[in-house]
Amino acid sequence: MSESIWFVEPNLEQIKAGMKGGANGSLGIECTEVGPDFIRGTMPADERTFQPMGLIHGGANVLLAESLGSMGANMVVDTSKYYCVGQEVNANHVRGVRTGLVTGTARLTYKGRTSQVWEIKIEDDRGRLSCISRLTMACVKHA
Repeated sequence: MSESIWFVEPNLEQIKAGMKGGANGSLGIECTEVGPDFIRGTMPADERTFQPMGLIHGGANVLLAESLGSMGANMVVDTSKYYCVGQEVNANHVRGVRTGLVTGTARLTYKGRTSQVWEIKIEDDRGRLSCISRLTMACVKHA
């Protein structure tokens, strides 16, 4: 088992409640699990997340990736002193998804004093890679 990366022990119910509103809620994105070194969530493949060809929209994949990475980034810092915001995100869409749920797993790959880098892998219901994303977060000291 991996050593925990979290500043404080994550509370899955609080994380779920924090993700209910806004774009996450509108697209049906949910946090489903927090492990010692990852955060995982799902997003439905349906009319809310499709592009015109009936596949999950690349932007929806990026929204899932950035949501999970941002949540993770803020859980590895002392939020009384710092907050983390997205600085750059990229995504490679390698397989289209037409039905079911996609599952994103975000893992911290670099933690510095002022930045973090997260890798988010998104898979279909059969465990096949659909998208891989990298998210750079800026860690900003409260004024």
